[in-house]
Amino acid sequence: MAFLFFWDFMLVGCFTTSLAENSHLSDLHPPLWDESPGQFSDFQVENNVYLIDAWVYPERMGMYKILLNQTARYFSKFGPENEQNILWGLCLQHGWQYNTGRLADPSRRTSCGYESGDPLCISVDSWWADVNYFLSALPFLAAVDSGILGVSPDQVKLLPPPKDQMKFCYDVSSCLLSFPEKMNKWNLFYQYLQSPSSNFDDLLKYLWAAHISSLEDTCEHFEDRIVHYYKPEAEFGKNWTLAVGYLAASRIPTTLVRVHESQKGLPPRVLVDTDVAPFISDLTYLQNTVLSVLDILCSVDQMTGSLSLIIWKNAMKAQIVRKLVLDLFDYFFVTN
Repeated sequence: MAFLFFWDFMLVGCFTTSLAENSHLSDLHPPLWDESPGQFSDFQVENNVYLIDAWVYPERMGMYKILLNQTARYFSKFGPENEQNILWGLCLQHGWQYNTGRLADPSRRTSCGYESGDPLCISVDSWWADVNYFLSALPFLAAVDSGILGVSPDQVKLLPPPKDQMKFCYDVSSCLLSFPEKMNKWNLFYQYLQSPSSNFDDLLKYLWAAHISSLEDTCEHFEDRIVHYYKPEAEFGKNWTLAVGYLAASRIPTTLVRVHESQKGLPPRVLVDTDVAPFISDLTYLQNTVLSVLDILCSVDQMTGSLSLIIWKNAMKAQIVRKLVLDLFDYFFVTN
């Protein structure tokens, strides 16, 4: 069990931030941040309803941008310039997916997402894009429902993808009907966020609970998309989903600097059949290490019947343990 704890320890360490000073926080923003809509009036309007095409990268990113802008006032007590806003993790992850080609059509039956075709297109055939939809549409529409964005629930509608429309929801009412528990988790987060007595650690608890809820059954729901990827990429996607459970239990702060720095450990391109970590020549030592750790974590999880995650969750219930773990990770992965 000591061996298991070591690898769990290494996993979170690989994704823990390097708290290096950044003179310009705007340099850390995801791709096309400035070009993405930052207010509802930037979207198409029909009959007083804002229509958002979540299958176009800048428009999906625009949903995150509005979330970050409208919630900034609640995070000002934790630090300046909205850097401590823990919703940065969602949009930075979306930006990483775009930058690494993971939002493109993996079947290559269309030119969606490719420079030679429509580079801003988000493919409904992409496993990453479909799973991310539940981490963009649901938190955004739940924020609309909570009133935190200043528009009524019947004023916002997301446009459907070109196929498989029944797999998704598109407005507050349909998402509440189809995914009530997931929407409720996000609503609880926004309710607590607006509480004058909110504290940072509990905000992380609510955020990660909503994040995990959004992923429950979602990855399996799009299992048919996995066949379009080579085995290393398919395994990385599944392993990454498993790893999120450990990160959530540890309440990793998903702030701007922390997430930006931690993403240096993620593969900068879609993996192919010849990629075998830790021997991928065009990946960094850290990226190879992360992939190797994820492989081992998945193997341990399978061998123990997920007992490893249960043990990790129990250990992370104590705030002092979480702080000790993060302090140790920052020491080993930042200062050395």
